[in-house]
Amino acid sequence: MARRTKEEALATRNRLLDAAELLFQAQGVSQTSLQQIAQQAGATRGAIYWHFKDKADLFNAMMERVILPLEAGPKSDAAAGSDDPLVEIEEGMVHALTLMTTDPQVRRVFDVATHKVEYTHDMASVQQRHLDARNACVVDFEKALRLAARRAHVKLPVPSHMAAQGMHALISGLIQNWLLDPTAFDLVPTGRRTLRVYLAGLGFERPAIGAVVAHEAETAVA
Repeated sequence: MARRTKEEALATRNRLLDAAELLFQAQGVSQTSLQQIAQQAGATRGAIYWHFKDKADLFNAMMERVILPLEAGPKSDAAAGSDDPLVEIEEGMVHALTLMTTDPQVRRVFDVATHKVEYTHDMASVQQRHLDARNACVVDFEKALRLAARRAHVKLPVPSHMAAQGMHALISGLIQNWLLDPTAFDLVPTGRRTLRVYLAGLGFERPAIGAVVAHEAETAVA
């Protein structure tokens, strides 16, 4: 009986989070009440407070169910077997962009997190979570760029922390603009090509863009 009660509680919690995802995306976070979430989930308002302290706590729990782009590390075999930090950055980015285009839940949660939330006082913990994730990603980029520069004997034209901030802005900006209109451009190849141009601007020699296009075409045919 205890096990069944625990399973039922978990099922209720997941229904509440599913409902929050859908309503947050449709109405925005500030315009969605906890009562609406409870009704959408077929639960009571009391059930929400059993599982979550407040709306911010519910929001953060929703975020924790998925690994969002720029929070996920490299996943490809090429990155895992490489000692080139730029390969790890590129393959990690490709993995992140692929998640956006293939996983509806990741796309929905990222859309909510970037376009549908206001950082008001009662959502301070949500803003802090966003800042922590951004800062961690930038630190990872900076470490990779500094290591790559040492190995390639490249002097970066700007300080490594600036180059890392620019790289993060490039990738996150691509994702956010693609979310506004997914038909406007093909996210994954656009991301790969623009990242290579950015790295070339920092002084790194990467395979020619034409070679990347040819490889992607061969992969698509295969």
